[in-house]
Amino acid sequence: MSLDRALSLARAAHGRAYPKPTIGAVLVRDGEVVGEGVTEAGGRHGEIVALEAAGERARGATLYVTLEPCAHFGTTPPCADAIAAAGVARVVAGSRDPNPEAAGGVEKLRAAGVDAEIVDSFESRAQNEAWRAWVMRGRPFVIYKAAMTVDGRVAVPGSRWVTGETSRRVVHELRAAVDAVAVGGGTARADRPRLDAREVDTPHGQPRRLAFSRGPLPEGVDLELRTGSIDEELDALGGEGVQSLLLEGGPTIAAAFFAADAVDKVLLFVAPTLSGDGPHVLGPLSAPRALTRLSAKAVGDDVLLEAYVHEP
Repeated sequence: MSLDRALSLARAAHGRAYPKPTIGAVLVRDGEVVGEGVTEAGGRHGEIVALEAAGERARGATLYVTLEPCAHFGTTPPCADAIAAAGVARVVAGSRDPNPEAAGGVEKLRAAGVDAEIVDSFESRAQNEAWRAWVMRGRPFVIYKAAMTVDGRVAVPGSRWVTGETSRRVVHELRAAVDAVAVGGGTARADRPRLDAREVDTPHGQPRRLAFSRGPLPEGVDLELRTGSIDEELDALGGEGVQSLLLEGGPTIAAAFFAADAVDKVLLFVAPTLSGDGPHVLGPLSAPRALTRLSAKAVGDDVLLEAYVHEP
């Protein structure tokens, strides 16, 4: 399916268009791919790249695109207008554009005589999940990350680390991919974490490093102190352009974020160890929380569990 190809193109260029979404597009005519494109950094949208690659062969073709073509004048003219002008016969979009300023491309295409539909693909929505949350709610997409043993403990007596080296490298890759990393005041005081991305590529620079805490931080702890409520601080961070936040704190701050219904996604690195002692991965919750889209994969000797609290 050509939407799968569009998704693959966008996946390979993940983050290229940041802070805008990265969009993949494929033009197919008479069963042949005649043009492909991905959103450029600060430049053309994926649809426009594909149209220009196809040239006259775009006329009568079907366009598969991961996000609904835009309908407004932003940094570029509306993609919907360019698609209709090129004579594209049909458009299949993987997801609706949640940005109220840009949405409406499908309706614009239909008004121009183009057969257009949105298939609402989860994979399409997930590719730009942080941007979608930021656009829709005005606050960051929050990922709660923790390392734990099989018995749910976040510490192993006599060991500095819970998980293996491969998992720890993945965490640095996660930090490099988000706008901000945060812990609670207890973790900041006890562990004095750096929260930076080390020995990995950081195409957008280092993330902002935050501590959510009412009280002051110890001297030498180089973290931004956020003293307001979780809701207030997330709204403020969203206003500052922070689209994604990786929460790495202990069970207390994690439970507080869950109580505020502020966690969107959960990543749990599970080590093949029984600790038998130490704090559990999460503090008490007022009620159970259902998770969706649960998946598991091996990361070195560990297992990474991934699930959503709020799907994109």
